[in-house]
Amino acid sequence: MSITNSLSKLIASTVAAGVLGALALVPLASISGVAVARTEDTMQTNLSDLTDGRGPGVTTITDSTNQPIAYIYAQRRFEVTGDQISQTMKDAIVSIEDRRFYEHDGVDLQGFGRAILTNLFAGGVEQGASTLNQQYVKNFLLLVEADDEAEQAAAVETSIPRKLREMQMASTLDDKLSKDEILTRYLNIVPFGNGAYGIESAAQTYFGIPAAQLSIPQSAMLAGIVQSSSYLNPYTNHDAVFERRNTVLDAMASTGTITPEEAAAYQQEPLGVLDSPQGLTNGCIGAGDRGFFCDYALQYLSEQGITQDMLAKDSYTIKLTLDPQVQDAARSAVSTYVDPSTPGVAEVVNVIKPGEQSHDILAMTSSRNYGLNLDAGETMLSQTASMVGNGAGSIFKIFTAAAAIQQGAGLDTTLQVPTRYEARGMGTGGADNCPANTYCVENAGTYPAQMTLQEALAKSPNTPFVELIEQVGVSNVVDLSVKLGLRSYTDAGSFDGESSIADYMKDHNLGSYTLGPTAVNPLELSNVAATIASGGVWCEPNPIVSVHDRDGNEVYIDRPDCERAIEPETAQALAVGMSQDIISGTAATAAKQYGWTLPTAAKTGTTESNQSSSFMGFNSNFAAVPYIYNDGTTTADLCSSPVRQCGDGNLFGGNEPAQTWFDMAVSVPAAQQGTLPANSSAFKLGSAGELLNRVVGQTEAAARRTLEAEGYKATTRTASGTGQARGTVVSATPQDAVLVDGATVILNISDGTSPAPAVTAPTNNAPATTAPAAPATGGTTIEDVINDAIGQLLGN
Repeated sequence: MSITNSLSKLIASTVAAGVLGALALVPLASISGVAVARTEDTMQTNLSDLTDGRGPGVTTITDSTNQPIAYIYAQRRFEVTGDQISQTMKDAIVSIEDRRFYEHDGVDLQGFGRAILTNLFAGGVEQGASTLNQQYVKNFLLLVEADDEAEQAAAVETSIPRKLREMQMASTLDDKLSKDEILTRYLNIVPFGNGAYGIESAAQTYFGIPAAQLSIPQSAMLAGIVQSSSYLNPYTNHDAVFERRNTVLDAMASTGTITPEEAAAYQQEPLGVLDSPQGLTNGCIGAGDRGFFCDYALQYLSEQGITQDMLAKDSYTIKLTLDPQVQDAARSAVSTYVDPSTPGVAEVVNVIKPGEQSHDILAMTSSRNYGLNLDAGETMLSQTASMVGNGAGSIFKIFTAAAAIQQGAGLDTTLQVPTRYEARGMGTGGADNCPANTYCVENAGTYPAQMTLQEALAKSPNTPFVELIEQVGVSNVVDLSVKLGLRSYTDAGSFDGESSIADYMKDHNLGSYTLGPTAVNPLELSNVAATIASGGVWCEPNPIVSVHDRDGNEVYIDRPDCERAIEPETAQALAVGMSQDIISGTAATAAKQYGWTLPTAAKTGTTESNQSSSFMGFNSNFAAVPYIYNDGTTTADLCSSPVRQCGDGNLFGGNEPAQTWFDMAVSVPAAQQGTLPANSSAFKLGSAGELLNRVVGQTEAAARRTLEAEGYKATTRTASGTGQARGTVVSATPQDAVLVDGATVILNISDGTSPAPAVTAPTNNAPATTAPAAPATGGTTIEDVINDAIGQLLGN
């Protein structure tokens, strides 16, 4: 017999008993027609979900060693199977809530019969006589299915149509599921107060044990709380909970699951709850210094379509690439060199593992404590992975160097190092007394008049790099920096709200770009280092090892393919070119402080205003850029020892930023095991050097053809006294410091004369011998005479 027919008969018998006045309040047609139709529609919509029984769970975020660091949830619920719930808990809830649970078919019509008279006289639902099936339906519709307040209200409205819908679904569930399945689903859904949803969470919250270990009095207390989880709170209403627990124990005795003597004994025991409810922090706030990493990972997943709302309403397991050893070393280092509570200054660092298939983020942290107490210097801002600070300073010289290497420069290419350099058409301002429409730059220290490219990377004078970016082209340098990792520089409006940084720099041809004057994303800057260390292969910084759903199925993440940013030879040459900084350059003192002599490519950077500074260091296993910047509301310079805001800054990349890097690296075995490419003559010469060497010994005509085939121009001048055959190329040099595309090469052509023999020192008092005078006629040309005369005038 269907429940609808049963209800109809029950109502008819109630009418026959003389309750006609009550029936006038609730027309029979409305019960048998409209209400049943609503019940059927709702059942078809929700029944499959009810049968499945899954409610919102807890998403767990772990580090790379599977250690949980944070949880996300809308309801703190851990679903368990029937055999993971103690039998005493099942006995307790049945005894107090639905003692005929194993006898009825989902709806207890006997109990309903006793209650319906009261309900009909009241014109609504005054007594529920709800079975566990019905309670499960109501709680599921309220806690799982309802998306807004209106649906929540509908799930618990005190109306007969709602009650009929609930009863219909409860009866159908009894046909589809076993009693233990229904009981398990019920215990997994219901709230137990103090943020605990479901029996597993409740057992952990009040007793710190799994549901499988619940004792008889513990089970009785939890079963009693279900009646009113807000009122029956053992931490605020102990006596009421104590009394209710004992009521449940009496009910268990009356149903025979325990003896009256056992009930009496258990009723004397204290509740035995924990000193305070044991919960879980919700969100990244519980991750401590891992909070910045946690936040970035959630943002990353959101961009993949896995939103935080999805995570809160389901039960995922997210495994991060976070290496706890590296993270702890990074956090210790930044907080050592920049006090977390220092006003207006922060140090951030991201550590990335280089690779041609993935750039996994191993650590991400700030000197700031992750939290909400601004007065204590805490923050939840994305300091590690957003555009912050005043720029990375001279680290940007590596982009100009890379462009020069691409265009043929070698590590031994000679650069002029003037004290001051004035560039027209490359912006305005800079150093004092700069002419109009001119960009002027001066060096911060004293340097030799000439340096090799490798020496310039180590010592970091300004003037040769401004001259170099002028030769290789600002657009080439900017594009290369984006390819290597500064992807945010192409974001619209990143410079002035309208233009991207990249477009603005290129459109205005700003030579200052090589000195790193614009804000950076610290994560992207570390990824630049990882790209070079990976042989020129860029990969998106990756915070995620895997995401699995509650069934253990891996969730697909659509990661962008890795890209070749620069050729391996260029990346390797650049890495070798940066290897002298810790030996003889601006980071040598910091390296010596930590006894660091292992292969490391490095570059320091400081902005002109000393409002930010940084240190890039990497090898094949480890890439990181500690970055210190002014994170206050005022634009003040930064000073060293200790790092702080000050009036006249003296913080440089070779100070605390470099010290932070070495402090980390000495604690990370992978950093100590990394390597750099072996140096080679090809790196020293560069492709241009090899080309220029190739034309030496060729005829002028052959040399011109060789150069023109490579896109260069040629001009000549005579070289006398070389001893080479007349018309042979003695040497070739670029007209400018770097042989950029389409540049001119100077071919020095032999005039066929032989060099004068060297003067022989006298032996045994014998007179010195000199070379015989050149014959007056024959091999001497007018050019020789002129050259000799000029030589004498210049005192050669």
